[in-house]
Amino acid sequence: MTQELKQELTSMVGPAAWEWLKPHASRDAILIVDPKLDLVEVGLALATDNVQSVQRWIGEALLTKPTSEQLQTWGSSKRFESLIIQPYVLVQDTANAG
Repeated sequence: MTQELKQELTSMVGPAAWEWLKPHASRDAILIVDPKLDLVEVGLALATDNVQSVQRWIGEALLTKPTSEQLQTWGSSKRFESLIIQPYVLVQDTANAG
């Protein structure tokens, strides 16, 4: 089951422009995934209620909500990789991956 879910989530990852994500930000549903983490693994942890991993990532600031400064500075040219895990939209800034 978990492997099938992982494959399904992998197929759901795609690019998203900031303009498309704004409505989700306005309802406080955006979660930023640090480029050090695998976007699908984070999505899988959320989908399967893996509280321990999610809490660890939050504690290490690897899974965060956007700051008001980020929300103000992201322009229409800003791009992310994204994955929807209801009620959240996970985004990862691949330009800063390192």
